[in-house]
Amino acid sequence: MSNDNQLFFIALLPPQEVQEYANNIKQYFAQNYHSQAAFKAPPHITLQPPFKWQVDDMPTLEQSLSNFAKNQNPVPIILKGFGAFKPKVIYINVIKTPELMMVQQYLMKSLEESLGILSPDSEERSFSPHITVAYRDLTKDNFRAAWPEFKQRELEFRFTVSQLTLLVHDREKRWNVKMEFPFVF
Repeated sequence: MSNDNQLFFIALLPPQEVQEYANNIKQYFAQNYHSQAAFKAPPHITLQPPFKWQVDDMPTLEQSLSNFAKNQNPVPIILKGFGAFKPKVIYINVIKTPELMMVQQYLMKSLEESLGILSPDSEERSFSPHITVAYRDLTKDNFRAAWPEFKQRELEFRFTVSQLTLLVHDREKRWNVKMEFPFVF
């Protein structure tokens, strides 16, 4: 058995049209504010932040996520406007609906109980669902220039997500979809 760990995270991915909209916003940040880091992952709502997992033990992780997803209803999602984590992150705001908050809480509990996956941050920070469009390489000056433009910008999408998505970090520093687990409850 090898000791090869990979980084994973678990998210909800919006439908294609919403991903295209978010990617256009990311492109705008790349062209106007020199911020490209958000392109390292598809547009998503993180439910379980990055964690390490043994590649040899993938079947256990996949089975656990499959079992979890089978007992979940599809999750209605509402995106409304933009938000920020000052001084370097701008995101599409995700409304904290009871269904979204519940699936995230259940997932964290399930991962901890069945696989021992714990998020050290989750104890200190409450779940703030969002879709990042600019971060990390957005300078403080560019944040100050961009935020007034996006703070008032209107945006609204409503959709339902019918699967949990497992993403894997590759050696080129990008996140890719590894597998999807349908909600079939």
